Amino acid sequence: MDMRELRENARKQMVGKCRVCPVCNGRACAGEVPGMGGTGTGEAFTENVRALASLKLNLRVIHDSLQPDTTIEMFGQQLKTPIMGAPITGAVINAGEALTEFNMVSALVEGSHLAGSIGWIGDPANPSMYEDGLASIRKAGQGIAIIKPRVSNKEIIELFKLAEKAGAIAVGTDLDGAGLITMALKGQPVGPKTTEQLIELIQSTALPFIIKGIMTVDEAVKCVEVGANAIVISNHGGRVLDHTPGVADVLTEISRAVKGKITILADGGVRSGADVLKLLALGADGVLVGRPLIMGAYGGNTEGVKMIIDKYTSELKAAMILTGCKSVKEIPPEVLWRK
Repeated sequence: MDMRELRENARKQMVGKCRVCPVCNGRACAGEVPGMGGTGTGEAFTENVRALASLKLNLRVIHDSLQPDTTIEMFGQQLKTPIMGAPITGAVINAGEALTEFNMVSALVEGSHLAGSIGWIGDPANPSMYEDGLASIRKAGQGIAIIKPRVSNKEIIELFKLAEKAGAIAVGTDLDGAGLITMALKGQPVGPKTTEQLIELIQSTALPFIIKGIMTVDEAVKCVEVGANAIVISNHGGRVLDHTPGVADVLTEISRAVKGKITILADGGVRSGADVLKLLALGADGVLVGRPLIMGAYGGNTEGVKMIIDKYTSELKAAMILTGCKSVKEIPPEVLWRK
């Protein structure tokens, strides 16, 4: 199977939910939530893609970077690539009935694992769907569990314990899901967390703790202060708050404030290995990919997810050669062209 076949298969499987556009930029699906689009005008989704596309790379060819090193260590695990599978839930609702929740999350976690990376699972309102994610972690032997910020910390901690037993290597909460109405409608209201509540969650587990949904410097600093191990710069794929800036627009300032004090991950708009290089140059230590891996799962299941991550990793290596970068752990900001 090649990329053309993968995309054609996905288009057939996701008919009525996703158009599998030549460039996944959120324009055709604006406002389609549930669905694959961004909320409201869809601008927050499109800004993620635009912010990355607006960045240009400096071509450099006088150097000795012949075999770029794309490996990173993440939460005690050695990964072949800095590209990880983002926590995704709601397959049937958002992407179509061709895959069950278990089919999709298994493809995401196992495909990421086979690509030498790690897959993250999310936490929808339906408990059986969370169990599907835990089962995929058990099968792959590793994974990361991100829990919705339920109003009750007790409920979150109980879900952490299940992830620990399943073999998760890290846990966390996606605070960018704090306004999800669907959770409240199903009797599991969510909301923001105070620093005291975050400290309670962090102290409830011995695993590395991740806070997802950080888009400002002040909140990144707070994450360092409460003792989190990592943050994910993310606007939830543009699906929760309209008119936010793109992830690449805020990453540099956040990195300047907390780089070296906490692991910085970026999630939003990655559509190629060159995009990955851009985010690393802006200060990220690793990146998450969402919608393209959904397309991969629907187009080719586990193999399709692996194919996307492998493709992006290969493109990343090529971009590193042509910008003079030897290791993803040392990507200088000078990789980016500035006027």
